[in-house]
Order: sequence, then C-alpha cells, then structure tokens
Amino acid sequence: MAIINLLMAKAAIPVYNLRNALHAHRDPGQPGDFGYASLPETRRIAGFELYSNRGMLPAIGPIRSSFYRMGLSMRGTCDVQLGLEHFHHEDGTVNFTFPNQVFSKANLSDDAFGYYLLFETDFLNELVPAMQIGVEFPFFCFNGVPFFKFNAAELAQIEAFILKINEELHGDQPGREKAIKMYVYLILLECRRSYDRQGLGNEAHLSEALRLVRRFRQLVSEHFLSHHQVADYAGMLHVTPNHLNRTIKDNTGQTASDLIAAMQLQEARSLLRYTDMSAAEIGYRLSFSDPSSFNRFFRKATGQTPLDYKKAYFGLSPA
Repeated sequence: MAIINLLMAKAAIPVYNLRNALHAHRDPGQPGDFGYASLPETRRIAGFELYSNRGMLPAIGPIRSSFYRMGLSMRGTCDVQLGLEHFHHEDGTVNFTFPNQVFSKANLSDDAFGYYLLFETDFLNELVPAMQIGVEFPFFCFNGVPFFKFNAAELAQIEAFILKINEELHGDQPGREKAIKMYVYLILLECRRSYDRQGLGNEAHLSEALRLVRRFRQLVSEHFLSHHQVADYAGMLHVTPNHLNRTIKDNTGQTASDLIAAMQLQEARSLLRYTDMSAAEIGYRLSFSDPSSFNRFFRKATGQTPLDYKKAYFGLSPA
C-alpha cells in the first residue's frame, strides 16, 4: 500500500501552465506572425496569450493545462476531444477548455485557419472573479456545453475583437493591458450570448435518457482517477448500476465500463508521452492490480504494449 501511495503521489499528466506549455502546442520551426508568435518578450502580458493556428502543431495532447482556452475555427476542419466527448471543428465553431480538463486535437485540414487564446484563472479578476468564471460563462465548466457554432454576425464580431487584441498587443497605447482584458471579456460575453440564444444551457429538449448519458460523461471526465466502478457513478446519478449501464448502452453502443476505460486509456497515453513513469507505475496509478493487467488492458485497446506505444511516439523502433 505504501508503494502504491508513493506512486499515486507522483505527477500525473503534466498540468501545463503558460510558462511551460509552448512546446506542447507550437512548432518552433514555424513561429507564425500573429499574436504572441511574433511578440517580443518585453511586450507580453502576464497570464494571457493569443495565437492563430499558423505555427500550431498538427496534433496536440492529450494534455491538461492550468489555464482556460478558447479555440475558434474560421475555416477548415479538425477533430477535438474534451474528456470523453468528441467534436469536429468546421467553419465558425468554437471550443472551450478549463483548468485540469483533458484536451486533445488532431486531423487539422490543410486549409484550416483560426485563432486561440489562453488565459490564467485570475487574468480577468478585475472584471469577473476567478471563482465565478464557470458561472458567468458556463461553457467553462463540466456541466456546460463546450463546443458550438456561431452565426455569421457573431463570428464576425468575435474575430473583430480578436484583431483588436492583436492590435493592442503590438501597439503602445496607454491602458493597453486593461483594454486587452476588456476585449477578452467582450469575446466571452459574445460567446455567452450565442450560447443563450441557442438554448445550450437548457436540457429541456433532451430526453431523460440523453440527459443521463450527458451527465455520466461529464462525471467520468471529472472523477475517473478516483472512481472506477459503474456503481460509483450510479450513486452520484441516483440510479441503479443496471439502469445506468442499460441507458448508456442503448444510446452510445458502449457500456458504462467502456467509457470509464476510455478515460483511463487517455490518461495512460498521456503519461506515456509526457512523463518518465514506467508502465508499472502508470498501471498502479490507474488502479490496476498488477502491471500485467495494465499491459493487457492497453494492448487490447491499442494493439500495442505500453512500451511499444511510447517508442512509436518518440520515433524509436520497437525492440
């Protein structure tokens, strides 16, 4: 037990902050020419970053971060996964992530163009307290809808605010930092207005079964490291394990256990990529009884052993 507790105390997926996250999302060989990509160090504002996707890595994560993120697609496509939920970016779509959420992006099309902004939890404290961000902007919490599409007028307005931020970043006007914070707030406010216009916070249009599926996915994304049994989630949702399993299977084609395992697999992949933990340590962290059980789980899901997966990710030949 002491060994397991020691392993659990070790870092999980690294939680990136704005000071160490650059390599996780930017290609140093393609620096780009927008926002922070071309901004001298002395011109940067603490707790905030802005980029276009020019110079972004074609695939990101799965990773966690300590900051908020908003990604806006102007054109083209890519795939995003937030916890257990999969989304497909197209023209005019937006996604949001919040601190400690598992995030990944892949399959960026050649014609894709968009923007993304990152900000720390206290960046907007003058305008909205950190503890209220998820309340005022519900797309930044597990209970909210983190992905939706703007109409043309909304998209144009938000891009205009983003371009104003870029202008302020590269300019030298008085009140520059405060203006940028206000533009960020206006962007989020415009997002909230679109969110409300589309009724995204209202689950009344969903069937009881779909509301249960949605809430289960959110709970698994939030608690999968500490709760591994279907009965744990059934208790949180005030239903029986059999009812939960049946509802999940009928509506997703997968069992509740499958979805819990999917989050464990994301965690395992990230730990293999971003930490020096061994397969045995990762298995213990994910509550497998022994290393061989974890190896079987990982190989069944991916077709590779954990070691072969790690070697392939770093471009090494399997033994």
